[in-house]
Amino acid sequence: MKASTFVYPWDVNGDPEAAGRIAALGVRQVTLASAYHSTRALTPRHPRHRIVTAEHAAVLYPADGRWEGRALRPYAAGDWAPEDAYGEAAAALAEAGLEVHTWVVLAHNSRLGADHPDTSVVNAYGDRYPWAPCIAQPATRAYLVDLAVEAAVRPGARGTELESLGWYGLEHLHAHDKTAGVGLGDAGMYLMALCFCPTCREGYGEQGLDADGLAASVRVALEPLWQGAPDDGGWAGVEKLLGEATAAATRAWRDETARTLQETAVRAVRAAAPEGFQVLLHADPVTYHVGANPGVDPAHILTVADGVVVPCAGGTGLLTPFADQAREGAVIAANLPVVSGMGGSPATLTADTEQARQRGATELRLYHAGLASDADLEAVRSALAVL
Repeated sequence: MKASTFVYPWDVNGDPEAAGRIAALGVRQVTLASAYHSTRALTPRHPRHRIVTAEHAAVLYPADGRWEGRALRPYAAGDWAPEDAYGEAAAALAEAGLEVHTWVVLAHNSRLGADHPDTSVVNAYGDRYPWAPCIAQPATRAYLVDLAVEAAVRPGARGTELESLGWYGLEHLHAHDKTAGVGLGDAGMYLMALCFCPTCREGYGEQGLDADGLAASVRVALEPLWQGAPDDGGWAGVEKLLGEATAAATRAWRDETARTLQETAVRAVRAAAPEGFQVLLHADPVTYHVGANPGVDPAHILTVADGVVVPCAGGTGLLTPFADQAREGAVIAANLPVVSGMGGSPATLTADTEQARQRGATELRLYHAGLASDADLEAVRSALAVL
């Protein structure tokens, strides 16, 4: 089974042994970040540093002239990824015999929300989520599509993985996050993800909803959860809190908005890419879910993209809905965490891989070679040697 590991450019650049060490794991491919959100990352083997602080979302290469005169444009990286950091790392990895695919984070950008507040998701209470660009707004959609094209189709790349190509909501590891005090559950998180920016308010109107009335209904529905009532969970929980017809109308607006953005972005990437370029989406098979792996309709997305990368940190169950709808040749990649200090389980990688295969996975993604300890990497090497 083909395996790829995620890598940051700063894991490779300045470390002459990094590319060979990654190749020695037994992976055939790397998924290398070309556009990424803010983060603080460990680099446990780098000869020059141990901690990299990426202060804001940025492209990790020099942006081109398509952004001239535009208000919404990608930010250049600072000293954590200077100049063409992506290109330098990609060249070293390719020299080590690895196939390089780009890793592109899209609708997740706190700097964009800080500089352009009107682009952000606004919840039913009027609170703004600066990390979450509203994907319904025309200017934001145009920015995301062009960023997807530029960041995906880098020189020498054989494919791309598009992360956060859909709705984002409250659930986000923000700086010094303090939002876990009340367990909102699946239904509550959906209600807290509903956007009430001007564009979304118009969209609800097209679905027959009054936006002010909807916001008031959301606040009323959430009140018992704030007071500690259990969330019934799932879509049935949303319908119970909001009412079936109202819930369905919100989902119709949001599903269509995400679906058309995904279609447009994939189409644009393919138009700019060389023949045979692979386009995958990080995705969840439940359409109302939000975040880095936004919800999609499995039957639809597998007619749009070449496949999906599916989160498996909580088990491999999310693979099945995609596998059940997969056309011949579609990639169903199981994303398995292998950093034990972050909850991963490299020691069980062989068993986890077999379970993923039984549930329809065709490939593996391993998160993350740059962050893992030496012991974790040794466990990965041992597991991949027998797969």
